[in-house]
Amino acid sequence: MIIKLGLKEIPPLTFAGLRYSIAFLCLLPFAFSQKNKTIIKNLQRKDWLKLLLLGVLFYAFTQGTQFIGLSLLPAVTLSLWLNFTPLIVAVMAIFLIKEFPTLIQWIGVTIFLVGIFTYFYPVALDDSQSLGLIVMTVGALTNAASAVLGRSINRKENISPLIVTIISMGIGSIILLVNGIIIQGLPPNSSQNILYLLWLAVINTAVAFTIWNLTLRILTAMESSIINGTMLIQIAVLAWIFLGEEISLLEGIGMLIASAGALLVHIKFKSRVD
Repeated sequence: MIIKLGLKEIPPLTFAGLRYSIAFLCLLPFAFSQKNKTIIKNLQRKDWLKLLLLGVLFYAFTQGTQFIGLSLLPAVTLSLWLNFTPLIVAVMAIFLIKEFPTLIQWIGVTIFLVGIFTYFYPVALDDSQSLGLIVMTVGALTNAASAVLGRSINRKENISPLIVTIISMGIGSIILLVNGIIIQGLPPNSSQNILYLLWLAVINTAVAFTIWNLTLRILTAMESSIINGTMLIQIAVLAWIFLGEEISLLEGIGMLIASAGALLVHIKFKSRVD
């Protein structure tokens, strides 16, 4: 299974390893400021263990299972499976970090899932996809666990979002890159590939994941997961605007329903009990 960037083909695990490794290297110099060196010096053993686990779950394991899942399942089925994440996150957060969604938020999650099902309907599953579904079930669980763990780390506000990103991404990217090179080898060298990787590494990864950790100081794990789930809608709209890809009536209805559910989850922060 491969990812096409321009005219060259990059093995997906190697691509992910390079993307996150470059992003890590872009962020690494910021770790040497006096303020950030003090934060790192004051990290306790439990902090390091949490950041290590976050790197393994969020970057190495979740990304790895998604790439394996794409080789075994249609992209539509994989996307549908990943959109169960907010529900899993909501349940995990109750037991692991004591974050209890309000009744309105539960209704919002339900409406969101109804919208997602409407968007993807109909989805045909057969016995040949059973291995892929098992892989993606594990992936959805690790994705949800990393969302809850990320919230647990960031809501204490004793570690800056930048340091959380640098340490966890550094750990995860090394695992991804080493496994990618061992399993799939190095990618073709071209200026196009380098430009794509630099853009994705700097903007879509280094900046985006730092902002993600910053938002986890304020938003609950479930609220963040719901926002992440709306990426499906954003991609569909952007593809319609810039690529001319049509959105069917059923897909449009599903997007509207999912958007309404996401809005309902976030509409009243004051009603949430922290």
